[in-house]
Amino acid sequence: MTPLMNIGEAASAAGVSAKMIRHYEQIGLLPAAERSEAGYRLYGGREVSVLRFIRQSRRLGFSVAQIAELIGLWSDSQRTSREVKAVAQRHLADLEEKRREIEQMMDGLSVLVKACHGNDQPHCAILDTLSLHSPAQHQPDHKPQLRKGGTPGGETPGGGSSHIDLMAWMRGVQVHHGAH
Repeated sequence: MTPLMNIGEAASAAGVSAKMIRHYEQIGLLPAAERSEAGYRLYGGREVSVLRFIRQSRRLGFSVAQIAELIGLWSDSQRTSREVKAVAQRHLADLEEKRREIEQMMDGLSVLVKACHGNDQPHCAILDTLSLHSPAQHQPDHKPQLRKGGTPGGETPGGGSSHIDLMAWMRGVQVHHGAH
C-alpha cells in the first residue's frame, strides 16, 4: 500500500501547487481528499496520478470540462480510443481557430503599429483607430485604475474573456492613412 501524503508532498510529487489541488477538489476534478484525525488532507498514489494527468492536460491547453471528460474516459475500461481521439481532435480544431484569431489580431495590430509615427507629437493612429466612430467630446476624462482581481466586466488582465468579440471588431477595423 502506498503511504499517504499531505497536500504539500502530493503537490511536489505531482508537479502542481497545493492551491491548485484545493481548486481541483473544489471544482470536482479531483475527489475530496481523505482527512487525517487532525483534519489534514491526505493523498495516495492514485490522486497523484490524476494530478499529473491534469497537469499534462493543462499543458496541452485542454479546458477543465475537457479534462473532466478525459479523466472519465481514462477511468472507463469500456471506452474506445475513438472517443478519446474525438476529444483531442475537437481541442485541436479549437486551438487552430484560436491560432487563426491570434494571427488576425497580430496582423491588425501590426498595421496599427506601422501607422503610428511614434514621435513626440500627441497624434497617434493607434488611438485614432481604436476610437473610430467615437466623437472627440466622448473621450474619457480619467485614467482607469484597475482593481485587484480583474477588470470591470469580468475580463482577466490578459483580456481572456472576450477575444472572440475583439476578433469580430478587428475584422471591421479599417486603418486610415491620412495626413493628421
